[in-house]
Amino acid sequence: AGRELAALAHAARGCSGCELSLHASQTVFGRGPRNARVVLVGEQPGDVEDRQGLPFVGPAGEVLDRALAEAGLDRSRLYVTNVVKHFKFVLDRGKRRIHQTPGAVEIAACQPWLEAEIEALRPVILVCLGATAARALFGSEFRILQQHGIWLKSRWAPHVMATFHPSAVLRAGDPEGSERTYRFLVEDLRRVRERLDSLPAPAQSREA
Repeated sequence: AGRELAALAHAARGCSGCELSLHASQTVFGRGPRNARVVLVGEQPGDVEDRQGLPFVGPAGEVLDRALAEAGLDRSRLYVTNVVKHFKFVLDRGKRRIHQTPGAVEIAACQPWLEAEIEALRPVILVCLGATAARALFGSEFRILQQHGIWLKSRWAPHVMATFHPSAVLRAGDPEGSERTYRFLVEDLRRVRERLDSLPAPAQSREA
């Protein structure tokens, strides 16, 4: 898996499958141990991630780290990636780069990369962070408010769940909404940890 992931990441650097590659600083591929049993899939890199070339290292990443710790999950043992590997943005009048949600064309262009990542990793548990990731994997009818925290049947992994994207905590219009979304995120991640703890230990043959 390690060699496969390294080769995928190298190939993705030259991806020009959609117009996002023309404006983003770089491709932001997934990161984590090649023997990770849990894979988290977000939407796309943000401004900080685009500059650093690493997933979930900006403000949303800080929220994710806090939620994972509270849920009892060690991020260093998880693989974290995004549905779309380039940052989609518009410039405001102050020339700040403002996040835009990727569309169907960008998601479809990046789908082979995500499928190849998951195939190389063969995770036991896959968690979609946010509606964009969930709809990319489950279809446009997926509703995060109604379906978060539920274990779903999927070809992607034996155990699959969707929860809120950490950025939803930051974007909530009021402190109460922010705290409510954060609690949902932590509770869902706690279910992930409980499911992980209940599963048999991995076979020794899995690569470290």
